[in-house]
Amino acid sequence: MNVRLINAVALPIVLLSSIASGQELTSDVPYLEDGHKRHVLDIYTPEKANDERLPVMFWIHGGGWQVGDKSDVALKPKVLTERGFVFVSTNYRLLPDVTMDVLTRDVAASLGWVHRNIAKYGGDPQRIFVGGHSAGAQLAALICTDDRYLKDQNVPFDSLRGCVPVDGDTYDIPKIIMTAEHRQTLYGGKMFTFGHRQKFGNDPEKHIDFSAVSHVAKDKNIPPFLLLYFPGNPDTRAQARRLQSVLNNSEIPATAYGKRNSNHSQLNNDLGKPDDPATAELYKFLDAHVGSQ
Repeated sequence: MNVRLINAVALPIVLLSSIASGQELTSDVPYLEDGHKRHVLDIYTPEKANDERLPVMFWIHGGGWQVGDKSDVALKPKVLTERGFVFVSTNYRLLPDVTMDVLTRDVAASLGWVHRNIAKYGGDPQRIFVGGHSAGAQLAALICTDDRYLKDQNVPFDSLRGCVPVDGDTYDIPKIIMTAEHRQTLYGGKMFTFGHRQKFGNDPEKHIDFSAVSHVAKDKNIPPFLLLYFPGNPDTRAQARRLQSVLNNSEIPATAYGKRNSNHSQLNNDLGKPDDPATAELYKFLDAHVGSQ
């Protein structure tokens, strides 16, 4: 492995590793000055230099907003850099150390840094896709529909080319709270002490505000959506179809695709495998919306 330290102009000192044939990783790049140890991101780039600025996939990890790491990317950086993308994976602070609004603003701050700086790594700040798995799917959907977060970072929605939430169950939070708690009541399960109701603030107004469906409207430049889900989970299936319907009703292109013979984790980890049907849908979506520089 070829490992060396670089100190590019206006960039922090970071570790650059050639991690795979045709791919390089710049790791632990701070996106906030004097920030928390989790205010860092990784940037995967094609190894061969190209004069053309490349589209960017900005990825948000899952973990119930309580655990998880930017390294949980499986095959996605490899296959997307091979297809001519820059791939960025971000960390953010977690519950219960911070509240959900702080956590969401961490993600927006990371995307703001990418928009301002990714050209130095060969990326195109006007061609950014936002994706995430599970909790990351909720965050991706929210910052691509509620424009207040990115406006604070001076990132216009028209720089976003698409959103790819993977198997989220919280695009409409009041509905998932009602569903989960009703299920517990019917079948005698112990009521949650730190479920979705508590994670999103114990205030019904906050539950609405953190729901992507609450912010969908025409003429906001909301990007097209590809919602991937596992149909064996009735909650993620219903939530994907709910968000798709709300987007389509506002004339925003949105497709919900369910991959059978999978599960919550496998759906995410299989993205990039040959003959994987969800991967085929992802590539079709990216090709349709990547556009030109």
